[in-house]
Amino acid sequence: MRAIIFILSAYFMGSIPFGYIIASLSSGVDVRKVGSGNIGATNVTRTAGPLPGLLTMVLDIFKGAFPAFLALKSISLEAACATGFAAFLGHITSPYMGFRGGKGVATALGVTAVLAPKIFLAAVPVGLLLFFITRKVSVASLTGSLAGAIYAVVLLPLPVKLLAAAMVILIFVRHRSNVKRLLSGEEPSFPLKR
Repeated sequence: MRAIIFILSAYFMGSIPFGYIIASLSSGVDVRKVGSGNIGATNVTRTAGPLPGLLTMVLDIFKGAFPAFLALKSISLEAACATGFAAFLGHITSPYMGFRGGKGVATALGVTAVLAPKIFLAAVPVGLLLFFITRKVSVASLTGSLAGAIYAVVLLPLPVKLLAAAMVILIFVRHRSNVKRLLSGEEPSFPLKR
């Protein structure tokens, strides 16, 4: 019963559209209607500025990390993986946004930082390297997520393998428009300075 409560609570916490809220409050911008239309940190940064973007990223990471941490300390690794996945799923299918949401990368980072820090340590350097080479957040997100998932599938316990595999599949699904733009050479670069 406790696990069910954790999972449901994590889903609704993960569903909180921090990017939409922060951009609206800081700039009066509806991020769903500008830029890429995504509510994540990248689009918030592009449309509302770097500080709202940074705050969005921190809160999106937190809403994955916090419920996963509580479940890990209170119940078990298996329950924590399910709880973390629920937070991730809430982020990408927010009922507050008509079951639309972000692309899941920051929330997945929060989940893995708590439950499997080695995934985090595998994913982040790869993602950062590809970002500085390409200046494309989507390339960094996809390669970093894939590196973390491969590490998990090869070396980590079954619950973490399943969690990482499920999250990376959904991250790729959520990035399908980015993949199309990458293939056509139309994906925008992310400026390091504003």
